[in-house]
Amino acid sequence: MDTEHPEQLDFRKRTFDFAVRIVRMVRALPSDPVSRELGKQVLRSGTSVGANARSAKRGRSAAEFAAKMGIVEEECDETMFWIELLIATETIPEERANALLAEAEEILRITVASIKTSRRNQRG
Repeated sequence: MDTEHPEQLDFRKRTFDFAVRIVRMVRALPSDPVSRELGKQVLRSGTSVGANARSAKRGRSAAEFAAKMGIVEEECDETMFWIELLIATETIPEERANALLAEAEEILRITVASIKTSRRNQRG
């Protein structure tokens, strides 16, 4: 039986779905060398968001949870950078990436809030 709270399950599903969307976006990129390289970067960081969120849940302590969620924060922010660069270089149309950027921003907000809560709980 899974003991995760509904909001944890929702977050895990959101980060997994985010990774799926990143994979689909990368598959649709042009095949020129620059697009392929940028695609590798966004694929690595974007899928890492979900993998590290899942790993954070398995943390043995609040400190380990906060550390893993710190990685989620970094990878999500990096993913946003690569998506913004793909837009700025006109590799993907902005309107096609806006929903993905909005979801990354929401995941980032949730992650930061979770880290703050975890640290607050550690103190007292």
